[in-house]
Amino acid sequence: MQSVSESILNHLATTKEEFFSNWKKEIIESDKGVSESFVIPNMEMFYEVIQQSLMLPKKELNYLIEDLANKIAKTKLEGKTNIGDFVYNVEAAKTILYKMLHSSYPNWPHLPEVIESISYAFSYFLYYTVTVYTDKKNQIIEEKNQYITSTHQERLTILGQMTSSFVHEFRNPLTSILGFIQLLRAEQPNLPYLDIIENELDQLKFSISQFLLLSKREIIEQEKIAFRFKELLEEVLSFLYPRILEVNVEIIKEIEMDYTFQGYKDEIRQVLVNIIFNAIDVLAEKAMPTIRIHLAEENGFIQIQISNNGPKIPESLLDNIFEPFFTTKKSGTGIGLFVCKEIIEKHRGTLTCHSDDRWTNFTILLPLN
Repeated sequence: MQSVSESILNHLATTKEEFFSNWKKEIIESDKGVSESFVIPNMEMFYEVIQQSLMLPKKELNYLIEDLANKIAKTKLEGKTNIGDFVYNVEAAKTILYKMLHSSYPNWPHLPEVIESISYAFSYFLYYTVTVYTDKKNQIIEEKNQYITSTHQERLTILGQMTSSFVHEFRNPLTSILGFIQLLRAEQPNLPYLDIIENELDQLKFSISQFLLLSKREIIEQEKIAFRFKELLEEVLSFLYPRILEVNVEIIKEIEMDYTFQGYKDEIRQVLVNIIFNAIDVLAEKAMPTIRIHLAEENGFIQIQISNNGPKIPESLLDNIFEPFFTTKKSGTGIGLFVCKEIIEKHRGTLTCHSDDRWTNFTILLPLN
């Protein structure tokens, strides 16, 4: 085998310039200037590795290849060059070298053995370079994602602190106004517009509660209480009645039986108000607007499904509707559904959405026990 190795090594040395001349014609590179400064010098180094593949044991050869592959992968990342071009260029080099060997040694019995050694060097070089490049690329992407997430959370925290301070200042006079409305109603029960004023103020109070939850402050400072879902649904529909009447929405209630739940009643109320209010909004232009509320038990969970026959939510948006500040409304804040999901998950439940051409279904599952 020594004479065979010497023969091939001499051949590789004497045909080196011819190999590179042929290979340069096949090189592709997204940045043509990279070829002279990066591709060719590194392939010259690999050409030496190919020569070593005919003499070194596989373990030592792997060390050489891995060292070179690490350098190339790092340079590829730093230069932001195309890894696909690299793969093509290496394969082109292999094809050219094989053709030259077959042309020079058409009937040589040792050629398959030589080709096998060279083929291994090419394959391991390509595999290891792409693997290292991919791992490093994924690491960079992961670090960027972590930075984006961290920055986003910091902004949410700052926004929450600012919101909490503002909302508390705003809620105090609002509570006083609502109190004076109650006094006016007691003293002058026939005074017009009090119901409208109180309803609008209740809507404002509801919006304030959402921002308080966003700021990670508990809306309810009391302990959890037991409440009945049927009664809570009636309270919510009564609260939203003016808006229901305005849009002329038909409300279909499918309540198999009433259920008692232990939790923060006002927070669950907020979830129901938010989802139903959103449904009414999307039905404003619908010819026969309908909201269906289904209450049942499913495998130890209370299931509340709120469906509307409004337009289908595109698949591309379904994964994002529960994200903070994501909204398709011109005047929307993008926190309503985010807050709803936070509340339900705090109660160890789930909130999901499915939408097709007939119905958009928001499904809440809350543990019975």
